[in-house]
Amino acid sequence: MLSSTAEYALRAAVFLAQSHGISQTTHDIAAGTQAPPGYLSKVMHQLGKAGLVLGWRGRHGGFQLARHPCEITVLDVLNSVDPLPRIRTCPLGISSHGCNLCPLHQRLDAAMASIEEEFRQVSLAALLTGTQMPLCQSPEQVMVRAAR
Repeated sequence: MLSSTAEYALRAAVFLAQSHGISQTTHDIAAGTQAPPGYLSKVMHQLGKAGLVLGWRGRHGGFQLARHPCEITVLDVLNSVDPLPRIRTCPLGISSHGCNLCPLHQRLDAAMASIEEEFRQVSLAALLTGTQMPLCQSPEQVMVRAAR
């Protein structure tokens, strides 16, 4: 349902939320999220352009979230890289339908609106709660990287 770009962006954002404000390099984020480093670099640029992450170049460079994890939602991340598709006009191109969607397309759009609203209500901080780590590593691995 989500594109690879959206998946990598969400993983990166959650990884940075786990880092507690400690700057992380693209290499560290890629290793911690199992994302391809080259592609992740482009994703991080998009997150930065959207104002969700701050990035620094140089020896002590890296990325960190621009705001507290409770202030960034899943929808914010998705909208920065690959917004959820909504149906505004007839997807079949039937000119007589225009903006008046048929019952099928009304329902499909309503379903997407529901998903959009759910993602709007879930912050990155909420993804860090619970017993399961949201990424493919243990808390110890996250702390080892953060200590570097």
